[in-house]
Amino acid sequence: MDPVTPAGEPASSSVDPALSHMSTMDSMDPPRVGRRPVRTRVVLADVARTGPNRRTVTELTQQSPVGDALLRGLIRAQLANALRLAAVVAVGLGGLPLLFTVAPAVAGARPLGVGLPWLVLGVAAYPFLFVVGAAYVHLAERTEAEFTHLVERPDR
Repeated sequence: MDPVTPAGEPASSSVDPALSHMSTMDSMDPPRVGRRPVRTRVVLADVARTGPNRRTVTELTQQSPVGDALLRGLIRAQLANALRLAAVVAVGLGGLPLLFTVAPAVAGARPLGVGLPWLVLGVAAYPFLFVVGAAYVHLAERTEAEFTHLVERPDR
C-alpha cells in the first residue's frame, strides 16, 4: 500500500525507503539524525546533606555511644511526658471515688435528674481523656522537634 498525503494524493517517490513503513504523518517529521536528545533536569526536594550536622546523623545511624545517648535522652523525655500525664489521669479519675466516699453529699447530688457520679464518670471523663491525649501528642511532637533540631543543627 502506497503512503497517501493528507490531501489524499499519493506521496512522492522521494520518500526514504527506510521510512516507507511509516504513515504519512510520521514521515513528515524529519528524522533525528545527528541531533542530541533533549535533556531534562530532575531536581529532588531532599538534597543530600553535607556539612557539620552530618556527623550527628552518622552517630545515630551507626548506633555509636553518642547516638545511643541521644536516643536514650529522647526516650527518657517521652517516658517522662507519659508518666506525668498518666499521673494526671490517675489523680483526676482515680480520685473521684475517694471524693464520693469522703463527701457523700457530693455523691448524692442529682443534677439533671442523674446522679453526679454517673455524669462525671460516664460523660465528663471522655472530654477529660481527650484533652489529656491531645496534651500528650503536643508534648511528644515538641520533644521530637527539639530532638530533630538538636540533631540537625550545625556545629558551631
